[in-house]
Amino acid sequence: MKAIRIHQYGEAAVMQMEEVDTPTPNVGEVVIKQEAIGVNYKDTGERSDGAEERLPFTPGVEGAGIVNEVGDGVEGVRQGERVAYVVNNGGGYSQQVTVPADKLIRLPDDIPTKLAAAVAVNGMTAHYLLHEYRSVQNGVDVLIHGAAGGMGLILVQWAKKLGARVIGTCSTEEKERLAREAGADDIIRYTEIDFAKETRRLTGDKGVELVIDGVGKSTLPGSLKAVASRGHVVVYGNASGVPDPIEPLSLIWGSYTLAGGNLFDFIERSEELSMRAESVFTGIREGWLDLKAETVLPLSEAVQAHEMLENRSSKGKIVLDPTA
Repeated sequence: MKAIRIHQYGEAAVMQMEEVDTPTPNVGEVVIKQEAIGVNYKDTGERSDGAEERLPFTPGVEGAGIVNEVGDGVEGVRQGERVAYVVNNGGGYSQQVTVPADKLIRLPDDIPTKLAAAVAVNGMTAHYLLHEYRSVQNGVDVLIHGAAGGMGLILVQWAKKLGARVIGTCSTEEKERLAREAGADDIIRYTEIDFAKETRRLTGDKGVELVIDGVGKSTLPGSLKAVASRGHVVVYGNASGVPDPIEPLSLIWGSYTLAGGNLFDFIERSEELSMRAESVFTGIREGWLDLKAETVLPLSEAVQAHEMLENRSSKGKIVLDPTA
């Protein structure tokens, strides 16, 4: 079978398509014949830097397809079943992948396989970001960075469903249109204006109760200026690089809460994984969560996918097709 392999860390071009052995499941695992693979910022980070002893490896934490083989000790999973998965140890950029059975997400008949690969990570991430740190409801102001990206569009729609007033940041007119269509009340072009000052202006100098920041280095200082007294800033990614250190005492003068978020800490238990996935599927089913893979590329074009993600030229989610 074919898979993307990384033999040295670096820019996107270090990824190579290679012929590798077809996997076999260990005890407690299944093999999935993939139909779609989600591309995430986590993949680009693991490609750029890491432990030398891990090399070579196949990146990718998210995908969906058909169960092709069931290992010993696995109960309740049958060959031919449609599933999605989210794992922390990579391996997803391949035509077939082994996955622990307790990390599988069963796909309802009304959820297309390709859609599941596009929303599993982002959808469940949006769920914990909007439910685990602050009660988001009517009257709460939320600032969402990267509001037109694959993650941002889901966050905007979900925050609006919960009743929040949503302020989003983005970089272009086209991305502003997408974010507004998703429901954002106000959009700030962070490339043209100081988003912290504009957020303060839009909220009558109060600031927002919740900032959701997946950008990191270039936005975190402004996020801390845009948040209201007793507000929360949650950092769940570092698309622009690792943020500079924050002096803890600086949080005292507004009683701010600065928190980090990692999806894998919020889906450790299979029942929690199922709950968050079902919440995403319910939103899609009810129509208030309108999602699609904006960009679908063959697996062989993984380099282009990473370049699009890193230079922020993509709109919505990027999905790799291992069957193309």
